Amino acid sequence: MTLDTSDAPGGAAGETPDEGVSEFLRDASLFLAPDKTIMENHGIEERTPLEDRCMAAESDPARLEIVRERLLAGANESFDMLESMGAAPGAKWGDCVSAIFTAKGDLSLASTGGVVIFCNLVQYPIKFINKYWTGEPTVGVKEGDVFLVNDARYGQAHNTDQSMMMPVFWEGELVAWAGATVHEGENGAIEPGGMPSMAEQIWDEGLKMSPFKVAENYTLRRDIVTFLQNSVREPKLQYSDMKVKMFTCRRLEQRIHEAIREFGVEAVVSCLRSNLEDTDTEVRRRLEEWPDGTVRHSWWTDGTLRENALIKINLALTKKGDTLIFDYRGSSPEFTNRSNNSLDITLKGMLAQLFLTYVWPDLPRNQGVLNPIEFVFDERSILKPDFGTPNAQSMMSVFTSWSVAQVSVMKFLYSVPRKYTRVLAPWFNMINTFLFGGVTQHGEMVGNVCADINGMGGGALPDRDGQHSCAPIFATMADIGEQEFMEEEMPFVQLVSKKLMKDNQGFGRQRGGMGYQMILALRDSPIWGFMLTAIGSKFPNVPGLFGGYGCPTYPLSRISGVDVFEKMQSDPASFRYSIEALMNERPFEDGEYSTHPMFLPYALAERGELYMIAQGTGGGFGDPLERDPEDVMRDFEEELVSDDVAWRIYRVVFDPETRIVDREATAAARDDVRKERLAESLSFDEYCAQHVADGPPAELPYFGSWDDPAMVYAGSRDRYFPAGAVNPPVIMQNPLEAKIERLEAELARAGRG
Repeated sequence: MTLDTSDAPGGAAGETPDEGVSEFLRDASLFLAPDKTIMENHGIEERTPLEDRCMAAESDPARLEIVRERLLAGANESFDMLESMGAAPGAKWGDCVSAIFTAKGDLSLASTGGVVIFCNLVQYPIKFINKYWTGEPTVGVKEGDVFLVNDARYGQAHNTDQSMMMPVFWEGELVAWAGATVHEGENGAIEPGGMPSMAEQIWDEGLKMSPFKVAENYTLRRDIVTFLQNSVREPKLQYSDMKVKMFTCRRLEQRIHEAIREFGVEAVVSCLRSNLEDTDTEVRRRLEEWPDGTVRHSWWTDGTLRENALIKINLALTKKGDTLIFDYRGSSPEFTNRSNNSLDITLKGMLAQLFLTYVWPDLPRNQGVLNPIEFVFDERSILKPDFGTPNAQSMMSVFTSWSVAQVSVMKFLYSVPRKYTRVLAPWFNMINTFLFGGVTQHGEMVGNVCADINGMGGGALPDRDGQHSCAPIFATMADIGEQEFMEEEMPFVQLVSKKLMKDNQGFGRQRGGMGYQMILALRDSPIWGFMLTAIGSKFPNVPGLFGGYGCPTYPLSRISGVDVFEKMQSDPASFRYSIEALMNERPFEDGEYSTHPMFLPYALAERGELYMIAQGTGGGFGDPLERDPEDVMRDFEEELVSDDVAWRIYRVVFDPETRIVDREATAAARDDVRKERLAESLSFDEYCAQHVADGPPAELPYFGSWDDPAMVYAGSRDRYFPAGAVNPPVIMQNPLEAKIERLEAELARAGRG
């Protein structure tokens, strides 16, 4: 499928008719798939002759720093434009970014706000355009051209993100690229909202835009815009954000031109190149300070978004000299007909986000940070699937892989005296939020996602609790948005919103930041539905660090058969303002109460029935028995923890009337627990003898390695293959077909009875 890239298309200007026929016959390229030489290189490109010339002419670090700050101001200004004018809900919350790239396509400078992974991945489509469209007579790359991409296989996180790219010329020479990306949401997939969990093939995932030209002479082509509008559920949003992104790129182009006029093209080109090389040098210097060695860590996801399963992400992180190697071999095989596969480039982009926002946030935000880092994957694995494998919900696997990497990196970081940042327990990592779609109260068809995706709890620090509902792992500078604003546009109400959920905590000496609960109901639309596309109802999404607890597990709770709006009119006192109270007290006699996994295929909702979930908490840090009892009592007074947790987890003894801690009794209670631990402790050999099995339980649908990363299970103990060679590949049965088969079997048994 991937091309032999030795020959990019050549120009045809001036050729004779015979030469044209010959060229036609020579052209054996039937399909321009993603180019392996581009997609497998996450490092920076070799210097171009232009960069060599400019760096020789302009190398004054003080002057280059002034240019860099000038360009960064332009990137931040354009990001503000994007966030302020973007029509997509994601743009309003900061799920967007603007950036400047070198002429060869390397990310040199990203806006301070926004999502680094977005622009880190745009390097790939720019390099594709440079290689295949520059000399292609039917396309070409000229001043005023604008290109668009959303196909993750050519360089995006997933198809719901759309990136626009504009070449920046100076006196006829390509000197840079400007780029802008927005999480658009709706993209015409099998389910509304852009992240279809039901996609069983790539053609269920909606728009697949390889890098292509959508504007010439700074003008969008309306024929292409109209085609795209007819391919999605929100045509107005599609057009609006194409315009916004194009004018964001134009503002970047304007600022680059202004910098060239003031400082010279040599200074600007040298600055863009120096950003990359300086970052690479500094990362290598910092890595030299880490001890050589290997840290191993594994974690699991608990579902494919269609069925329950235990899916392994396996990492061996090796530091040697000035190089870091992420070895993900032994992770689960790919799922041929499930959308939870990721792409290796997506994970690399997320790890760039890890280093630039959590490990070394003082570094310039560019792709030079990954230049000293190497990656190893199994082919046809969940992190490097085959070309035709769906990946619309790559976040299930890529977020877990990110958390595994975060834990491993923090162990290295903990061991060195100079850290440049602070050690941090795992951030919550799952999209515990609702997607929606249907006809609004204004008669418009829409599909998108709630802003609560950005309300993830932060991880604990060695000397400080994590922050509540702080930011998503992919955008530390993002916003949660105003629910009231959304309710003006959409026909549903969050009856309980932004209320922290008691005991939803990653326990520890320092606790993780907590997540809030969401209780919502459809109000006034005859055609409206919700969906969930998350995991973590049976196995926690993130672990703790150094003795801290991970996050709890989270189910979807529902109350159907009731119109809560009528109840609130006829008997307002019956409503309860927490999931815990509603599910335990069951105040609506005619309601049907149920819990479900956190994946819910899109389904139409009834007016007034309740959908309830909680946002997740970050991991805790250190042993909970070392937590200051006064901190526990502060959480108790703020109704963040119950008296049960205060005693059972933290072993704090206090007077329930006065809430005064009995420090002697607390110390004695904690000593008792430590003695119990010692009494139950085992040597390593004893532990292995009692608890280590030679393979996964037979009844468990398990995917990934067990003790040997070179061999993986593919759903059962009798399907055991060399990693990367699972044959036949993993194909899951349609859950609806499975349900029909079970019902037919029951009918058959009943008939025989």
